[in-house]
Formats: sequence, structure tokens, C-alpha cells
Amino acid sequence: MARYLTHMARTHLVPPCLAAVNSKTGTPVNATVVMLSATALIAFFTDLPILANLLSISTLSIFMLVALAVLVRRYYVAGETTVSDRNKLILCIALILGSSAVVAGLWARGAPGWACYAVVGAVWVGSTGYLWAGMGQARRPEVWGVPAVPWLPAMSVFINIFLLGSIDGRSFVRFLIWTAFLLLYYFLFGLHASYDAAKEAARPPTAVEEGRTGSEGDNASAFVLQLSHGLKK
Repeated sequence: MARYLTHMARTHLVPPCLAAVNSKTGTPVNATVVMLSATALIAFFTDLPILANLLSISTLSIFMLVALAVLVRRYYVAGETTVSDRNKLILCIALILGSSAVVAGLWARGAPGWACYAVVGAVWVGSTGYLWAGMGQARRPEVWGVPAVPWLPAMSVFINIFLLGSIDGRSFVRFLIWTAFLLLYYFLFGLHASYDAAKEAARPPTAVEEGRTGSEGDNASAFVLQLSHGLKK
């Protein structure tokens, strides 16, 4: 977790001081201390079942999004995929998500009978099967890639949503509140900070910077990099 925070600091999503790395051990000291303190405080003042549910929601949601990303990457290429194929992909993904959510909801409520499951399952199979037989993959991996696309990613989406359906509603409310707060932080601060950092890193050196030579010039260039990236060499 500390190294994730370090990488975020390097892109200025969080304060750049958290990207400092110890010169002897190579460990992100500041990020480790901040993450340790934050997790210790949260664990001390929060009940374990609440933390377990929030961790489960976030982990399962990430797995589901990764599976969806595989489908999007395989079946959509910007500038090449037609509008018709893009809309078909969106529709199929929506049906996969919707049918998975319905099954999870029915199972959580203990809905009797298998007729409704059969109908919703047919929607899931039909939408996934259309991706498999009705749409050609726009991109294929050159060396290694996820096998059995789109069936395996679609099954991953279904399993993760099904497991999410076993978590209580109050945990989802907490998760949505935290997600809204983080999105607000990202769009108001993180997005602009990371863009400015990337733009500064891509800036060509000035004539003054190019004229420096020797160790003095190297040290000055390193200092400029420290200011622009917030990194400690």
C-alpha cells in the first residue's frame, strides 16, 4: 500500500513529499509512515466487520472493473472501431452487468424457483455469446493474453457481482460516500496536479539548462527534477 501511495505521489495525485525514498534502504519512508498511521487509526476506531465489508466491496469492485477493461480493450480501439460496433459493445456490457446484478439480488432475497434465474441467465449467455460469435476482436495480444475471451471476463464480472450481493446495504452506503469523496478530490485537485506534473516533465530544457556542464550542471538538473516531480534522488 505504501508503494502505491509512492507512485501516486510521483504523479502528484497526493503531495510529492510522499514519494521520497530512503537512499540506503530504497524504501518509501514517508509513505510508509503515513499509511501506517492512517490504517492504525482507522483500525483502532472502526469495528472489524465494517472494515472487512468495505475491503471486500473495494476488492471485488476492482476485480470486476479489470474484467470489464479486458472486454473493452479486446473489442474497442479508438479511431478504428465503428460507432455501430461500439454501441453493440456497450449494450452487451450493460446486459452482462444487469443480468449479473439481477441474479445477485434474487439470490440475496432468497427468491424461490428457477424460472427467473433461467431467464436472466439466458440474457447473460446471449449477450456474452454475441460478443464471442457476432463481434470480432479489435485487438489481440501478441504474446500472452486472457484466454477464453469474452467468456472468462464475463464470468469474472458475474462472480464478483454475485459476491457483492452478499454484503449488507449499509456497507455499500459507506463505500459510496468514500468513493464520492475521493472522486471529488480527484477531479478538483488530483487530475489537474498530475496533468501539470506530466506537462512539466515533458517540457524541453531551456538554453540555460542546456548550457550547464560538468557536475554543477548535473546537480542543477537534478534539483530541477526534484522541484518538478517531488522526488528525492
